[in-house]
Amino acid sequence: MKTDSEAAKMNKSNFMAEKRYLLCIGMLRTMLELEIITEDEYDEIDTILLNKYKPSLSALLSGKDLI
Repeated sequence: MKTDSEAAKMNKSNFMAEKRYLLCIGMLRTMLELEIITEDEYDEIDTILLNKYKPSLSALLSGKDLI
């Protein structure tokens, strides 16, 4: 049985998924800012990336501006 602290640890696979998703989403945001893609396209691609990489932490914050 895992303790809470063990369950909260991010393994290397989870870390790489987060890293890859955030790298892609960073480029995607730049494309949106440069008006290369529309907000609808951004949302569609974000959904594809979430399904592809399955980032555990980023999925919770996807599409939410924190600042």
